[in-house]
Amino acid sequence: MTSADPRRLAPLLLLLAACGSGKSTTPDPGVIGGDLPNVMALSVNGAGCSADSYLNKPCVSVKLCLPGTQTCQVVDDLLLDTGSTGLRVFAEVVSGLGLPRVTAGGQTVAECIGYLDGSNQWGPLATADVVLASEPAVTIPIQLIDDAFVPGRSQCTGAEKLADAGFNGILGVSNWKEDCGASCTSSASNGMYYACGDASCAGTTRPLAGQLQNPVAALPLDNNGVVVKLPAVGALGSPSVEGTLLLGIGTRSNNARPPAATLIQLDSSGEFKTAVSGAAKRAFTDTGSNGLFFTPPVSAGLTTCAAYADWFCPDSTLSLTATNSAASGLAGGSIGFEIGSFKSIMIDQPAVYVSPAVGGPLATYFDWGLPFFLGRDVYLGLESSSSNGFVAY
Repeated sequence: MTSADPRRLAPLLLLLAACGSGKSTTPDPGVIGGDLPNVMALSVNGAGCSADSYLNKPCVSVKLCLPGTQTCQVVDDLLLDTGSTGLRVFAEVVSGLGLPRVTAGGQTVAECIGYLDGSNQWGPLATADVVLASEPAVTIPIQLIDDAFVPGRSQCTGAEKLADAGFNGILGVSNWKEDCGASCTSSASNGMYYACGDASCAGTTRPLAGQLQNPVAALPLDNNGVVVKLPAVGALGSPSVEGTLLLGIGTRSNNARPPAATLIQLDSSGEFKTAVSGAAKRAFTDTGSNGLFFTPPVSAGLTTCAAYADWFCPDSTLSLTATNSAASGLAGGSIGFEIGSFKSIMIDQPAVYVSPAVGGPLATYFDWGLPFFLGRDVYLGLESSSSNGFVAY
């Protein structure tokens, strides 16, 4: 858990995407696949996503309510993000709810969260009743993303705006229960949490219960993880796909983890290791990243696109094999994947918004982004008293 939370590496947002308009069409979050309350609709550029979308964007809808009341709003076009923790919604989208701000010592608590793609989000914390699928409401702190909060403050410069983001907010359901953890409970110089007056802000500590919470961890029953279920997509891509997000693992008849599934325990950073014909890199699974980002072996001959340097453009689709293992060295197994030409898939096919075969260069990590989730059930276990969580598929 660090301030550089590996939520997404999405250069497409900078290169090609039409900026999200922040529309809130308020569809019913609904239950799909039966009457069980733990099933959320999950869409990649389909229902629940705004008309202005971008490649491989997974969308969910969540109901927010003024605490203890039936004054509620369904917010759609939320980016489902397994690489971050907590619910963050642009303040403009829920301005009519009047959610109460979180305060400490007479000052408003705010947060700056930074991501690996260089973006960051700033804004105050508020308390809301959050309803996932048909689960009971949970009362937790959320972040209201607002780049204009406290004019003149020096923290979190260049914070993201609704008009540029491409979504209404982020539902972060990583393996962590809180978004910062112990490091923010003891040091006011944590770089994430701030106490703000009318004109300035200063770093502050936050107790675990006062940090942004993983909404799944707050549920009474289905609180130990999530299962991402998306259909397979051919190498040439698709305009959209529909799937489901199951809340809980092994808590109901629809979310049991198969005994034969590959299981990888995560380390204290929420990571594991991935090797592709070379030294293993730190790795994570992240629905919020819209490609597979890694350093390819020289022998693969993977070159970037002439006009889109953040993406690979091989002459033909390449089949590669990676070996995943726990950071402790325990084997997880091999996994195959493909990388095609970003130009051929995306630029030459303007109707395509979902592809399992797009990726780009990244030096430090292997980022198993949204393409990893297409065509497989991925189980993401939350941290517990004896584990940092796990990924299974």
